[in-house]
This record gives sequence, structure tokens and C-alpha cells, in this order.
Amino acid sequence: MFDNIREDWRTHDSQWSRHGFWILVVYRFGRWRYGIRARVVRLPFSLLYKILKFFSEMLLGAELPCEAVIGRRLVIEHIGGIVVSGDAVFGDDCILRNGVTVGLRNRGVRGSPRMGNRVDIGAGAKLLGPIAIGDDAAIGANAVVLCDVPANSIAVGIPARILPRKPVPEAGLREVDPEELRRRP
Repeated sequence: MFDNIREDWRTHDSQWSRHGFWILVVYRFGRWRYGIRARVVRLPFSLLYKILKFFSEMLLGAELPCEAVIGRRLVIEHIGGIVVSGDAVFGDDCILRNGVTVGLRNRGVRGSPRMGNRVDIGAGAKLLGPIAIGDDAAIGANAVVLCDVPANSIAVGIPARILPRKPVPEAGLREVDPEELRRRP
């Protein structure tokens, strides 16, 4: 638990004010308490988790149950209106933004999305049902994703269309010299 929290701390720029960090602290604590075998010892930790979860949902506006599987270095960029189902799965290095829903397609029918590594989910996106999102995929803002998204793709629109992701040309990027900026008129 503490190794994950330290990594979450670094992932959120080592800033106490990042709300996403606190959501993950409550999540990691909830996962950790399941490792306590003796029920009588686990019970007070479970009660504390439920209290912390209630206040984090109320104050931070994010529902991230400890039953969901979260990889390493999840970044919650902005809070507010984030809802994640208990059977959702996230890979490593994923990004969540405000207004995102990752959950069931129909009430009472199990099956939530499974994200690969380095998935970037835009603000307001909805990912619903037992779908798979491949590695390095991007979900556009306000997209409603109801089907699988292959690796290195972008999902945009309502309902989402899948587009190939264009590589970013690195040749056009260069370091800017501060002295050069000062010499410019």
C-alpha cells in the first residue's frame, strides 16, 4: 500500500493539493484492508474505509470503489463527476479527467470496461459495458464508447467512432534557448 501511495504522490507532482492523489489514497487503503485475514481485526479498518470513501465521494466528487482494479501511476487530472464501476480494470499509466463514467451498460448486468496501459480518457467520456480498450488508446472528450477500441486508436463522438492514432512527429520539436527568446524583438 505505502509503495503505491508514494508512487501516486510522485505521479501527482508531489503536491498535497492534488485531489486525485487523495482519491487514490482512500482507494489504496480500501484495497489494503482486504489483506487482513482476521475478520475481527479487519472490521475497524473496513468501517474507517467506508467513512473515508463517503467523505471522498462527497467532497471530491469521485466514486472509485476499492473493488476496481487500478494499475500503477493512475493520474486523476481533474475531479468532479467521476464514476468507476467496481469491476472495471485499468492498466498502468492511465489518465482520467472530470465527468468520466466507466461502468455497466445496463443495470444489473455485470461487465465493465477493461483498459490497457497508457489509456488517456478525455473529460466527460462514457465507457460502458464489457469492452476492451487497447494500449495507448485515447478516448475523446464526451465520447460514448460502447465497443472495443484497438491499441493505438482514438475513439470520438456519440456513439464513438474509432480512428487510427497519428504518430506525433518528433523531428519538428526542439529545445528553445532562453537567450534566443531574449534576443527576439
